[in-house]
Amino acid sequence: MEKAPLYNDMADGPEGAQAFWLNTEDDIRIRAAHWPGGDKGTVFVFPGRSEYVEKYGRTAVELKARGFGTISIDWRGHGLADRLDPLVTLGHVDRFSDYQKDLRAVLAMAAMVNCPKPFYLIAHSMGGCIGLRSLLDGLAVNAVVFSAPLWGVIMPPVQRSFAWALSWATHRTRFSRLPTPTTKQESYVLSEPFEGNDLTTNPEFYAYMQRHLREHPEMILGGPSLNWLYETLRETRALRAITPPPVPTLTFLGSNERVVDPHAVHQVMDKWPNGALRMVAGARHEVMMETPDIQTDFFDAAADLFTQHS
Repeated sequence: MEKAPLYNDMADGPEGAQAFWLNTEDDIRIRAAHWPGGDKGTVFVFPGRSEYVEKYGRTAVELKARGFGTISIDWRGHGLADRLDPLVTLGHVDRFSDYQKDLRAVLAMAAMVNCPKPFYLIAHSMGGCIGLRSLLDGLAVNAVVFSAPLWGVIMPPVQRSFAWALSWATHRTRFSRLPTPTTKQESYVLSEPFEGNDLTTNPEFYAYMQRHLREHPEMILGGPSLNWLYETLRETRALRAITPPPVPTLTFLGSNERVVDPHAVHQVMDKWPNGALRMVAGARHEVMMETPDIQTDFFDAAADLFTQHS
């Protein structure tokens, strides 16, 4: 396990952070960061698509203030982890289940650095899709908080039918690595102005994300490949059909969600045997990076849930 760079000054994270290069079982190099916290346990933060560990430095600050350490991940193809296509800004994955290989490497790292237990999970967007699958596969966490989980891709019905047909037709062919139509190989936060953005109503946090990518353009990830789209459509359809596990769960969803399918989130949470859905008035996709009052409510509720199930 080799030390990896961590731009903690950029992340505004707690002191004492470390990052490591990890090799997965299929020989992909990923990166994980550990921010030490208190003695209440360790929270795994599963980032969304196009994200990177530094984005969650401030999350680690909030969790440390409530007594928890934090681990976050550069999934394969993200951040400083190995990119999976010569077009390095293309968001590609061969199989959605490959992200579970990344998680297994991170769990091994957590054991090696003696992260305090119990373990908990905060999973955002695509991380919520990975997180639900990992729970079904037996991930040993005491409680989970989801933020706008990707359990359905938001698109009009006609576009959805076209997306299924095109991504299926190109699956396992050389065309599967083509960018998904209508997407672009640029950073969303650098190409879209704050006004009218889909992520947050907090201009300071939008500028925070812009600063990261201007200072470190190697973190930039653009639109997904057709294969990523196909694998995601398949995985989210499968997850909507399952009975969720009885893990204590709280899910946050903004009332102005425009990135993931809100209907899919309601559909899964309506079946969750030990879960609750909290709608956040006026919030967009990034609930953890919304206005200060929304952030405080999120982290207080997460800490309360985790403490109840320590």
